[in-house]
Amino acid sequence: MNVLIVESQDHLGALWQRHLERQGAIVSRATSQEDAIASLYSRDFDVIVLDLVLEQGSALAVSDFASYRRPKARVIFVTNTSFFSDGSIFAHSPNACAFVQSSTPPEDLAAMIEHYAAAR
Repeated sequence: MNVLIVESQDHLGALWQRHLERQGAIVSRATSQEDAIASLYSRDFDVIVLDLVLEQGSALAVSDFASYRRPKARVIFVTNTSFFSDGSIFAHSPNACAFVQSSTPPEDLAAMIEHYAAAR
């Protein structure tokens, strides 16, 4: 299971990465739109965990690029805001499969990632 975590907050990305690696996932991390797109050029991913509010760049641009470059990759959006809380993110991102709060317990997020990676 190959996972890309795109998260500006290093401590949160590292927490998710450690949890996923303990479960046997191969995890790459990016902190910006530029880093994420570079990763998508070089590797295939089953699931992308993508913070909706990046400090550098646009999460929707990353999702859009992923739908073109890695169309089978599923995107789990995470956020600590109320943007798209009405579910409209699914209309903006064809590869979106879930939308959760950043505070979701890592084990729950890992279970979702495993589910969507297996469905791919």
